[in-house]
Amino acid sequence: MSTDELRVTLVQADTIWHDPSANRERLARLLHEGKQASDLIVLPETFTTGFSNEAVATAESMEGETVAWMRAQSVSLDAAITGSVQVRVGGEVFNRLLWAMPDGTLLHYDKRHLFRMAGEHKRYAAGGDKLLVDFRGWRICPLVCYDLRFPVYSRNCFDRSRERDLDYDLLLYVANWPAARHEVWRTLVKARAMENLCYVAGVNRTGTDGNGIVHTGGSAVVDWLGQLVVECDDAPQLARATISLERLREHRRRFPAHLDADGFELERGSQ
Repeated sequence: MSTDELRVTLVQADTIWHDPSANRERLARLLHEGKQASDLIVLPETFTTGFSNEAVATAESMEGETVAWMRAQSVSLDAAITGSVQVRVGGEVFNRLLWAMPDGTLLHYDKRHLFRMAGEHKRYAAGGDKLLVDFRGWRICPLVCYDLRFPVYSRNCFDRSRERDLDYDLLLYVANWPAARHEVWRTLVKARAMENLCYVAGVNRTGTDGNGIVHTGGSAVVDWLGQLVVECDDAPQLARATISLERLREHRRRFPAHLDADGFELERGSQ
């Protein structure tokens, strides 16, 4: 199915520290209470535990309860669901963004840029490749938290040899972004939208985590001019936005800045 309009639900949650079962139960209640139609549901980074180095010890596998839960919610709600969790693969643990679709497809992206100021790079393995998702006529690039600070990695690349001009229409970030850098979050979410001629959806958690770090939400969807489609305050909430592919394409026709962009290739494994 293809659609011009994509209905996006942002789930800004006060994540319960180190309690995957309680978080899954709370989120399921939130998603099913109103059961308003949505195409894409976005959960925060590490939505089952909070952003914790200690959660490495209890990381799930791809056959674990959270993957099964996401698949079941996606089918039940007829929507794609995404968010990140700690996943163990062999001897390594990744901060892995999972993407579940109603047809049973499950995709993933492993966080590339690990937040060294909190020691994430010492406990988690870094991912290598970006994920581009084709969903209901939209091309979507989902990334994780600290990735937001690196514009080259987030770049919406243009290739004249392809039918599709730009890599994606919607750039998406799931995060645990602290209150101390709230204005950085707001500024960079808008900047990524303007420089990449796309919509950006950023979903942050709220509340105080088990390390005493305060998060003030600010989840938002912004358009290619950096204008807010929807923005959350600091309360736990569901926020909904409907975005238009035709309006985005019209802007790209009027203002094709991507035709003047510099070409480049990222080296695999480089940070």
